[in-house]
Amino acid sequence: MTAPRRVITFGTFDVFHAGHLRLLERAAALGDHLTVGISSDELNARKKGRRPVYPLADRMGIVAALRCVDEVFVEHSLDAKRDYVLDRRADLLVMGDDWTGRFDALGDVCQLAYLPRTPSVSTTAIIEQIRAS
Repeated sequence: MTAPRRVITFGTFDVFHAGHLRLLERAAALGDHLTVGISSDELNARKKGRRPVYPLADRMGIVAALRCVDEVFVEHSLDAKRDYVLDRRADLLVMGDDWTGRFDALGDVCQLAYLPRTPSVSTTAIIEQIRAS
């Protein structure tokens, strides 16, 4: 019998959409336990230059309610990925392919997978479309 495979992924998950769901479902299918780090409002502001539309508590509630997600926590820093992986005993870090190569240095503590993004689905594009309406 093989040991359970713990998967971890990260994101803002603002204005939750089908691309988010597909990424989480594909990540969950790679293991037995999916942990999701959700960017704090402050981290998102630093990372994307804007605060999320939905506050952190709402985004965490939405993601935690998904069948494919076992655990959520707040991600405060992009630079703490190694600590998050180790603290949660993750075997596999899954990220969207827009991050390809960015976390390769973590290959000494876990496996890495960069999954393709869902074509034509983007939180930024959705927000821009809403603002233009």
